[in-house]
Amino acid sequence: MSIHEEYDRVFKALASHIRRQMLDTLKDQPMTTGSLCASFGQIDRCTVMQHLKVLEDAGLVIAERRGRERWNHLNAMPIHDIHERWIGPHAAAASAKLARLKTSIEAQ
Repeated sequence: MSIHEEYDRVFKALASHIRRQMLDTLKDQPMTTGSLCASFGQIDRCTVMQHLKVLEDAGLVIAERRGRERWNHLNAMPIHDIHERWIGPHAAAASAKLARLKTSIEAQ
């Protein structure tokens, strides 16, 4: 799979507010699938599992089997990679432009 396909999967996974909420829920600690389903009572278990599958395919969630339980762990590295590739450089460029503007205004 190319890096572009990997980024596409991450962006697709992040496009859903429910999947972003799931990632927020997993941010502090891993959760069992049952606990995650209980946290999202507005949707059924099958739908939660479908969303988890998209997150797993994007590498944002890592599932670990412990006996009969499935523990879901957040993997923030794909988000970090996107930040490093796009957000960081764009933010640095914007900050540099603002600094030049500030210098220009102060010089007048």
